[in-house]
Amino acid sequence: MTAPAAAIDRPGVATAPAGERLHALDALRGFALLCGVVLHAAMPYLPGFNRSPLLDVSPSVPLGLMFFAIHTFRMTAFFVIAGFFARLLVERRGVRAFVRNRTVRIVVPLVVGWLVVFPVIVAAMRWGLGGHVPRRAAGVAGDHLWFLYVLTLFYAAALPVRGLVRSTLDAGGRLRAGIDAGLRAVVRGPWAAFVLGVPLAIAFFSSTWRLWDGIPTPDQSLIPNLPAAVAFSVAFLVGWLLHRQAALLASIERQWAVQLGLASALTVSCLWIVGVMRSAEIGASDLRTAVYGVLYAAAGWAWTLALIGVALRFFAAESPVRRYVSDASYWIYLAHWPVLIVLQAAMRDLPYHWAVKFPVQLVVALAFLFATYHWLVRFTFVGKVLNGTRHRRARAHETPARPAGWPTRARRLLSRS
Repeated sequence: MTAPAAAIDRPGVATAPAGERLHALDALRGFALLCGVVLHAAMPYLPGFNRSPLLDVSPSVPLGLMFFAIHTFRMTAFFVIAGFFARLLVERRGVRAFVRNRTVRIVVPLVVGWLVVFPVIVAAMRWGLGGHVPRRAAGVAGDHLWFLYVLTLFYAAALPVRGLVRSTLDAGGRLRAGIDAGLRAVVRGPWAAFVLGVPLAIAFFSSTWRLWDGIPTPDQSLIPNLPAAVAFSVAFLVGWLLHRQAALLASIERQWAVQLGLASALTVSCLWIVGVMRSAEIGASDLRTAVYGVLYAAAGWAWTLALIGVALRFFAAESPVRRYVSDASYWIYLAHWPVLIVLQAAMRDLPYHWAVKFPVQLVVALAFLFATYHWLVRFTFVGKVLNGTRHRRARAHETPARPAGWPTRARRLLSRS
């Protein structure tokens, strides 16, 4: 994605000049998608996780804690970045180009992925389970494209709301200026995670949900459940509003260490309340559930702000490796479930410790998925659909591209040689 036309604060950190990618947010988006692969690879090892049909003989509490932490922030961070890039695209290219782009890169993968990936998942499960696939078991993996469906709903809502606000509700811009001021006051203060988490905490208290599992995955209906709808729409909206005043990214960057410490403390507090072992406890209308909901919602936002800050602080510079991984992460997430299922089914009854099996499964799966991306996706029309660019294979006789700042004299010398 490209940055806003005007650079604010330090180019390449908070924002970037027009035509350049926001490398930090690209890297974080790829990280969030790859975290999903790690999350799903850990599911068979979670003690008491009866939703997985391929439970391993070697359960792991440490993997359960990792699962809990990742699940707290992963999709919140993803939807913040999605909202940021959505407004960026609308402002740079216009509504029609935005609709075309999102149709190709979101709706097409959703439809094709459902028609192609889901049958492959069922076939892999049928093989792994000896022929019988429980309906719920297939749904656990098969509905992993829900985030594309929810994104499509957000896009469909954002465009008419944007038009209505600009033309009727706030033609003079005073309402938007007030909202911008409010977001500045929230993001620049140490209370940001708690304030941003209030809508989700209220949704938790108004819903039926499993405490340890956090935000229920919106994969049971075409209408997302209340906590998921609130959590992810607020995250998308915050990302959209952050793009309106990208200088706030510099404030988030400066607070990364504070937010990281807060996120860790809030996560530990949540685990102290519900325990380190996964349970199916349903939240009640009591003080304990209310406190936990507030802490959990704030933890998700603290992690999100911390990771955005870390990305801006340490990964803002261009990196061919990070860019490659970011490009590959979309394909890897779409295609990872059948690969994991085969590996988990093949190894679940082997008498080895989880510390051996889990890394082997993850490394083998990622190696296979990166290979398929490189040879089957990156240089084909599929790569253009997923990433907006069809990369060209470098030929042996071609001179590698030099950085933009390559000295003129050196370029002349090379051209003469």
